[in-house]
Amino acid sequence: MKPAWDSLMREYEGHPSVLIGDVDCTQHQDLCSDMGVGGYPTIKYWTDGAGKEDAKPYQGGRDLDALRKHVEDNMLPKCDAKDPEGSGCDDQEIAYVAKMIAKGGEAVEKELARLEGMQGSAMKADKKAWLLEGGH
Repeated sequence: MKPAWDSLMREYEGHPSVLIGDVDCTQHQDLCSDMGVGGYPTIKYWTDGAGKEDAKPYQGGRDLDALRKHVEDNMLPKCDAKDPEGSGCDDQEIAYVAKMIAKGGEAVEKELARLEGMQGSAMKADKKAWLLEGGH
């Protein structure tokens, strides 16, 4: 697992929103005890604004692909239609937001109603997650 973790740390080194790090609990026993680490390796993560008491245990796979997917799904900023270019929106989402803004308020309300009606229907998982997170 250590090589995968080290690779993940290198991938996100200097990232403005994600910090991947590690602690040697044999050297920092007080910190590890304070964080509730009782076995090794233990992976915990925090999301934006969380305090140390809000640590969540990571229960996923220990290979690089699983770790990377966890970061992408749970730790990277999500698209916010109020700030599409500054909030992690992809090019498709930015174009969609711009298109809807150009159409005006009535069209936006109509599209919002349409999208909310789709919440229970079949759609791609990533688009449904975006919708449910307020990406509309």
